[in-house]
Amino acid sequence: MDLRLRGLRRPRRIIAAVAAVVVLAGAGTWTAVASDDAPPVHQADQVMAVNGVRLDTSYFTSGDSGRRPAVLLGHGFGGTKDDVREQAEDLAADGYAVLTWSARGFGRSTGKIGLNDPKGEVADVSQLIDWLAKQPQVQLDKAGDPRVGLAGASYGGAISLLAAGHDTRVDAIAPAITYWNLADALFPDGVFKKLWTGVFFNTGGGCARFEPALCAMYERVAESGTPDAAARALLEERSPSAVGDRIKVPTLLLQGQTDSLFTLAQSDAAEKAIRANGAPVDVDWIAGGHDGGDLEAGRVQARVTSWFDRYLKDDKGADTGPAFRITRTGGVDSTDGAALLRGASDDTYPGLTAGDRSIALTGREQSFANPPGASPPAVSALPGLGGGGLSQLSSLGVGVSLDFPGQFAAFTSAPLTTDLRVTGSPTATLHVKSTSEDAVLFGKVYDVGPDGRQQVLPAQLVAPVRVEGAKAGKDVTLTLPAIDHEVDKGHRLRLVLASTDLGYASPAAPATYTVSLEGDLKVPTAAAVSTAAAPLPSWVWWLPLAGAGLALALLVTGRRRTTTPAPDPELAEVPLQITDLSKKYAGGDRYSVRDLSFRVEKGQVLGLLGPNGAGKTTTLRMLMGLIRPDGGEIRVFGHAIRPGAPVLSRVGAFVEGAGFLPHLSGRQNLELYWQATGRPAEDAHLDEALEIAGLGDALARAVRTYSQGMRQRLAIAQAMLGLPDLLILDEPTNGLDPPQIREMREVMIRYAAAGRTVIVSSHLLAEVEQTCTHLVVMDRGRLVQAGPVGVIVGSGDTLLVGTATPVEEPLAEKVAALPGVASAVPTDDGLLVRLDADGSAQHLVAELVRLDVPVQSVGPHRRLEDAFLTLIGGSA
Repeated sequence: MDLRLRGLRRPRRIIAAVAAVVVLAGAGTWTAVASDDAPPVHQADQVMAVNGVRLDTSYFTSGDSGRRPAVLLGHGFGGTKDDVREQAEDLAADGYAVLTWSARGFGRSTGKIGLNDPKGEVADVSQLIDWLAKQPQVQLDKAGDPRVGLAGASYGGAISLLAAGHDTRVDAIAPAITYWNLADALFPDGVFKKLWTGVFFNTGGGCARFEPALCAMYERVAESGTPDAAARALLEERSPSAVGDRIKVPTLLLQGQTDSLFTLAQSDAAEKAIRANGAPVDVDWIAGGHDGGDLEAGRVQARVTSWFDRYLKDDKGADTGPAFRITRTGGVDSTDGAALLRGASDDTYPGLTAGDRSIALTGREQSFANPPGASPPAVSALPGLGGGGLSQLSSLGVGVSLDFPGQFAAFTSAPLTTDLRVTGSPTATLHVKSTSEDAVLFGKVYDVGPDGRQQVLPAQLVAPVRVEGAKAGKDVTLTLPAIDHEVDKGHRLRLVLASTDLGYASPAAPATYTVSLEGDLKVPTAAAVSTAAAPLPSWVWWLPLAGAGLALALLVTGRRRTTTPAPDPELAEVPLQITDLSKKYAGGDRYSVRDLSFRVEKGQVLGLLGPNGAGKTTTLRMLMGLIRPDGGEIRVFGHAIRPGAPVLSRVGAFVEGAGFLPHLSGRQNLELYWQATGRPAEDAHLDEALEIAGLGDALARAVRTYSQGMRQRLAIAQAMLGLPDLLILDEPTNGLDPPQIREMREVMIRYAAAGRTVIVSSHLLAEVEQTCTHLVVMDRGRLVQAGPVGVIVGSGDTLLVGTATPVEEPLAEKVAALPGVASAVPTDDGLLVRLDADGSAQHLVAELVRLDVPVQSVGPHRRLEDAFLTLIGGSA
């Protein structure tokens, strides 16, 4: 999980080259970074003692000895100062003195994580400003007061806002994809955003790495599922909103549209508060966010630099851009599959409710269930698992959200008679009743196609609301997530109220909710927002626009766009070709996958083996288009895999146990799943998949009556819907007993027998040996061996010595003591002898004859387990 906005770079790229390394007493290590069109940048690294902790810092300068404004750059949560190095170098080359640092608890910095505690991280920034005031390169407004700006994304964006509120020496800020009120972000409307909060604490290294009060708060709320007043207070005191009336400096707010963590409502609240203080504020809604999408790194970096040029260098000619700018997705580039981006703007910020239009909805009063344990939950965004890919897909007209029957109410408009651009937060008034005292609902507005089946959830966003006192009935005005989305003529809007959502905590106790509509849906249009209203600065048009990844699961990476290679006709009949594949996760110190190459043919059942940490899961995720490789390529039937690649429709996957509705039959569950894909029913090949899975009459029974083995087979049948040419199964036999494992083996063999291909990852080596035709063995991210099972198993150093009579233990011990023999173990058939590096079969036979061992046969023999342990060095 990466909460960082990385690589916010200028259009010209600095060519990093170490020109000199000079150790200076008390000043750390200096590095000169060369550039083809800018003066050398010097970097000084130093660990500073600050407020009882040690902060790892880097100081960047360039050019002559004159004084210049300073910029502090904060990093994202879970990152370090190294994540903003490139941006620091660019700003230094542009004439700024730049200081970066690793916040408390990250990188080499010590101390507990305080989530930007005013007494911790915020106080640290003031100490860093003190240090800048003493540097000869830094321009001073007065003694002890440097001309200084702050920028950063996410965690670093919040510290920019907080520092501006706590330290009057801050002169300008440019926070990105960050929060105004952390309590509102993690506890929206009294509902616990459990997945994102868990990501925070796990990314930070676990609860013990945080200040004790924060750790105790998290454990308390995570256990109860309900945020309390003390939890809100603790987060609010660490939020910029706590000092909102004191932030009076020019502020550029960059917020992400694909962001279920920090929504557009956060920057909206910040804009209102800071503008009320009389400070200049511009707002920029970028295409990406914490859920992925395009972070527009080059454009954003250029705009931040222009902002500081204007308000730190006092360059009145600097073009800071319009008061409000929004990036819109306008289709797909046919050459490389990247999303086409275009800008729209206004000379004033419209807020989230400008140009409200009433849309009539129809629908009777509806009752639906909050299921026991709030499971299965509806799906919208997938924090930490590529929700961004889902968000980007929604902007391109592809729907992947899922609501379960009986767990939601829906109200739908008539077909629109004209195109409608929604820009802001729709609202609706509802009457809610519940059989429990409180109700928790999740509101969302779908764009429904003319056929009524395809529906898209814009930006994959939902709005949670806790309704207290719902047992007696209560009117509620629901503010839905702020979005920018074009609804085409002929489409409908559908307001859905669900009882569950994957990202949030819902009441565990079952309840029935009854909802009725109390008026029209109010939809903001912000009609003044257009390119004509306020011409965009020229740099918008000549900056390269990085493509948005079309992924079902893509983490926030900010990597530059790559061109999709053309299909390779020579591989058109090859199910899978992996070439020099590499992947290193952000913040990791080693490659998860390194230079991996192998090929899979039709009809093969390939076993992917390796110890924990070998890179198997990472490889499968790249194969399924869930994450991008750093190097190499994957081709399926000749087509290069990219998130959202059309050829992925030929791939089916079973990654972990699927969630089924227990009260529906097996067949009904599969039909519901296929309907959610939006593909025609005849393409499902449901009967063929079910025949291969071999569930028989059980298909008509409710899933709650199924055994674990039957559930696994139903899940694999789900993966086989559409009869994909390449089927990927990750640990398909987990939790099964031996008869069930045997049945699962037969399912895989039957599926491949028709000329299709199966890739299975499993830790049951004996089962793999019986099921698979070929193997790929990995260790530490690299390929160890690949080939047919028989070749790998039979190519080792273990021999089976067949004997006429059983070999007694004393004789076996004599054999084990022979030169060149590592071990000898009696078996029912004779002896299993493992040779060491000096041993040979010929020498062994001679010695056995000398010892009067009744030898009848000698041949290579290894179990797959023996081969596996030998290949990976004996440690799994």
